[in-house]
Amino acid sequence: MERYDKAALNAASLPPPPPDFRQNEGSLASTLKTLLFFTLLMIMLPIGLYFTSKVYVFEGAYGLSNRDSYFYAAIVAVIAVHVVLAMFVYVAWNEGSRQWREGKQD
Repeated sequence: MERYDKAALNAASLPPPPPDFRQNEGSLASTLKTLLFFTLLMIMLPIGLYFTSKVYVFEGAYGLSNRDSYFYAAIVAVIAVHVVLAMFVYVAWNEGSRQWREGKQD
């Protein structure tokens, strides 16, 4: 009979090690940072532009009434929301295509 090494037998009977997901952790962290950045931008930019444009631009520079300045400042805030959404879609689209190209080359 042949003699088998116990370590070789144990190594052969063990299941393979789990795949290494460390590459995905970097991708996940990058995606979460992007999402957090655009979330903060989506909250801060429209609100900041609303009050800034209302007080300094429409009431201050143009001399509009309080009621009219609310209306025009709301339009500026809505435009800011759309710009941030468009930027997010553009960044997400490019990030996804970049990851797809990198995965395709492997």
